[in-house]
Amino acid sequence: MVSHVRTVAFQGIEAVPVDVQVMVAPGKVGMQIVGLPDKAVAESRERVQAALHASGLSMPAKRVTVNLAPADLPKEGSHYDLPIALGLMAALGAIPGDSLAGYVVLGELSLDGTIAPVAGALPAAIGANATGHGLICPHECGSEAAWAGADIDIVAPRSLIAVANHFRGTQVLSRPEPAIRELARNLPDLADIKGQESAKRALEVAAAGGHNLLRLCTLVPSLDVDQQSDKLQASEGPKSLRCGQVLAPTVLNRIARLFRSGTLTRMQLLSSATASKTSAQVAPK
Repeated sequence: MVSHVRTVAFQGIEAVPVDVQVMVAPGKVGMQIVGLPDKAVAESRERVQAALHASGLSMPAKRVTVNLAPADLPKEGSHYDLPIALGLMAALGAIPGDSLAGYVVLGELSLDGTIAPVAGALPAAIGANATGHGLICPHECGSEAAWAGADIDIVAPRSLIAVANHFRGTQVLSRPEPAIRELARNLPDLADIKGQESAKRALEVAAAGGHNLLRLCTLVPSLDVDQQSDKLQASEGPKSLRCGQVLAPTVLNRIARLFRSGTLTRMQLLSSATASKTSAQVAPK
């Protein structure tokens, strides 16, 4: 029997659909993963087996083959653990196979069967919502994925047992609510900077209009660019990003693993290296 589970591969911030195919058949006992997996994906074999054992489900004395299609697309990351495990559970009859047809799945497994958070839940949820599918993700990622849309069906379990109970109907999980990443309360104040009226004016205009701002190095010792850019957030006051601006910076920050959970609602400042030259920051003509 071959079971199918949808997941994604990330190319930049784009979530590319991947079909996880799991077959249990007679043959040499073992588990083989094919489809251009990297080291983290290949090691999921051990995590999946240990997690299933900890959840009370023993591996069959048969050959288990996992194919990640399309086979010519490189697969990277630990988020393939959960779709592989659920595909194997469906092939063994532990959960209804057709219950997974409407979901995109991602998550990393711990050896005790709990599901660890992974990067990319939000872009995966956006991609799943665009194709009319729901999302199964770690519990810690549920509040982030909920920002993809109010209509998307999101299941955010803490363990493999919770997933099985949800689809059996014995312990139905509620949909997570969108969360906001809280900023530090002790932000510096732009009013602390004395002088530098032109530089402060540029920062204030960028903050007030929601414009982009390219910070360049300077040879003027008295202009502390690092200090002024750090104090820019104070000039925004309570102003938040517009609704359409929330998802893009959050996707970039989560893919880059710059924070663990929640969603950005304020402007984020990424500073370039202070030792870089102008030619390294501005493209030559």
